[in-house]
Amino acid sequence: MLDFTVTFVITIVNLTVLFFILRAILFKPVTKFMNDRTARIRNEIDSAEKDRAAAKILLEQYTDKLKTAREEAETIIKQAREQADALSAVRLEEAKRETDVLIANARKRIEAEQKAAALLFKAELAHLVITTSSHLLQREVNAEDSRRLIDRAMEELGNVVAGSEREDYADR
Repeated sequence: MLDFTVTFVITIVNLTVLFFILRAILFKPVTKFMNDRTARIRNEIDSAEKDRAAAKILLEQYTDKLKTAREEAETIIKQAREQADALSAVRLEEAKRETDVLIANARKRIEAEQKAAALLFKAELAHLVITTSSHLLQREVNAEDSRRLIDRAMEELGNVVAGSEREDYADR
């Protein structure tokens, strides 16, 4: 069985003393260190949870701001397109009006040049008719004779020109 000798009793006393010394020296500081560490970890976890909640709130705010910014950008782009379309329509209408005015002015100029050319042609034709008539008749042609000859030449020329104009319109 068990033998309780002095060594056994001394060993028990040593162990008991060692237990109380280690408890006083190590157990309380280690326990305090462990409790402090646990408290620090809990504080850090709580702080992390608070930071996470704050980050989630900020994320929602930024998401809302981003959505609002996108909507504003789309509105601005839409307005810019509408303004550009309206401006291009105005510019196009102005260009069309300017083109119409230029075409009308060109037609007026052409008509004026045609009339001037016709008058010049009539004057040259009259001179040519008078000169030719006086050579053919071998005499001087008076004003009444020249007027009659010019009218007849103009009438014949008008018939020839009217016939060529009809051909021009038929070709168009």
